[in-house]
Amino acid sequence: MNLNATLFAQLVVFFILAWFTMKFVWPPIVKALDERAKKIADGLAAAERGKHDLELATKRSSDALREGKEKAAELISQADKRGQQIVEEAKEAAKAEAEKIIAAARAEVAQEVVRAKEELRARVAELAVAGAGKILRREIDAKAHVDIVAAIQKDL
Repeated sequence: MNLNATLFAQLVVFFILAWFTMKFVWPPIVKALDERAKKIADGLAAAERGKHDLELATKRSSDALREGKEKAAELISQADKRGQQIVEEAKEAAKAEAEKIIAAARAEVAQEVVRAKEELRARVAELAVAGAGKILRREIDAKAHVDIVAAIQKDL
């Protein structure tokens, strides 16, 4: 066999293989590599967008948390104020009730005093009449004693 013919045949086979590879094998490989590069680029872009969205969500959540704390503090402050107001209203109501009870007790005491004075007057009048009766029994001058008893009753 001739060495040149073998080399020439190998050269022809190599070019046919290179042409076949360039025509049928290489385009799908390049296409797959391009698709893979595009997927990686899209994935990186999505990761960047996700990172950006995460930062925005973190900021919004911290803002919402801060607002919630402020509202909670405001509600607690309002509740404290309302509680103090209710306590003050209860104190005022208790004072008014105490004043009513004291006024009722004073009126009752005044009525008891008036009633005691009336009973005392009645008892004094009875004693005066009894005393006058005893005096009249001793002294026969009833006319003089009637004037004295009437004067005593007027004074009472």
